[in-house]
Amino acid sequence: MTLSKRLKIFTGNANPDLAQEIAQYLGVSLGEARVSRFSDGEIQVRINESVRGADVFIVQPTCRPVNEHLMELLVMVDAVRRASARRVTAVIPYYGYARQDRKTRARDPITAKLVANLITASGARRVVTMDLHAGQIQGFFDIPVDHLPGVPILAQYFLQQKLENVVVVSPDHGGVTRARDLAERIGAPLAIIDKRRPEPNVAEIMNIIGDIKNKKVIMIDDIIDTAGTIAQGAHALKTWGATDIYVCCTHPVLSGPALDRLNQAPVKEIVVTNTIPLSTEKCLQKIKVLTVAPLLGEAIIRIHEDLSVSKLFD
Repeated sequence: MTLSKRLKIFTGNANPDLAQEIAQYLGVSLGEARVSRFSDGEIQVRINESVRGADVFIVQPTCRPVNEHLMELLVMVDAVRRASARRVTAVIPYYGYARQDRKTRARDPITAKLVANLITASGARRVVTMDLHAGQIQGFFDIPVDHLPGVPILAQYFLQQKLENVVVVSPDHGGVTRARDLAERIGAPLAIIDKRRPEPNVAEIMNIIGDIKNKKVIMIDDIIDTAGTIAQGAHALKTWGATDIYVCCTHPVLSGPALDRLNQAPVKEIVVTNTIPLSTEKCLQKIKVLTVAPLLGEAIIRIHEDLSVSKLFD
């Protein structure tokens, strides 16, 4: 595919491998930019090619270290905007701070909205993201947001595995829509783990709604962070009679005790995407990484050519 020379892809330090994959998919070279630090830690951005009049896409998930990568994104957007780019699109495969999307107790911040304001104020005119923790975060932006689902990529993988006697499980009530989508795509029934969360990163399983006995189970979530929910869920599913347990998610945050918990959990395979890069120590033997580059590449093509992005999922 021949794309206009006015399309340019840049990346910060968050996930350069994904940005390179997207650029290769589009058949363009990655933009020349250098994101470094001054001696006191301030972020320095150098855009080493002209972007005047260009349609610029900056690929930068706000993964760990979240604040560093978020600030890199803001400074890069500001740099290309001031260099007279025609339009700047922030491609944020993983949107950090998405879990702080409402007030759960008095005097809580709504940080997901604050970050949306910062991205808009920096000069971004559109945002592309994947599997927001809460869909309503799209409404926090006063600019267009293209919200891409990760489920089709995961569903395609499990269809290729040709698993039989499968049930899709949502690890909580909040993930039922996502789990139902996967279940419909692979033609499997749905079950739900009934749990309560007394405080952040702490979960207690109360019940399992649906038939999982002697079945292969695919448990799906948007994020695996400390893996407490997934590990607890896997042990409960095993206790209630599940045979093989597969786990999948879009964003493998994998912080704190996540690796130990996943190693000890009775899980056969963990399928994730590369919205967040996995360091060598996080590449467990049971983890399978799928690429989101073709999906993001197609979305970028459609935005650049002013075509419908939603047609990707029809």
